[in-house]
Amino acid sequence: MSTTGNTITRADLSQAVYEEVGLSRNESADLVEMVLEEICTALERGEVVKISSFGTFTVRQKGQRIGRNPKTGEEVPILPRRVLSFRASNTLKERVDNHDV
Repeated sequence: MSTTGNTITRADLSQAVYEEVGLSRNESADLVEMVLEEICTALERGEVVKISSFGTFTVRQKGQRIGRNPKTGEEVPILPRRVLSFRASNTLKERVDNHDV
């Protein structure tokens, strides 16, 4: 897979599908978009997205808390919010750990 620098883009993923699966370039791009859209939609609904041998995406609710302005030291309330979390699978962790840099 050819990458732009050290970042893999949607175009890179589409190109990989095109080369490996044999779909047309447009079909490959559409497939990548459909998969990413399905993941995004599930996360918006608060669902867990688990991709075997890759990892798990979850949405967590963070409660309100008190933060501090680093410049002034003033206490500031941080409103509750939902945050995205990713936990890599053991398989992915091992692949990354065992890869020569």
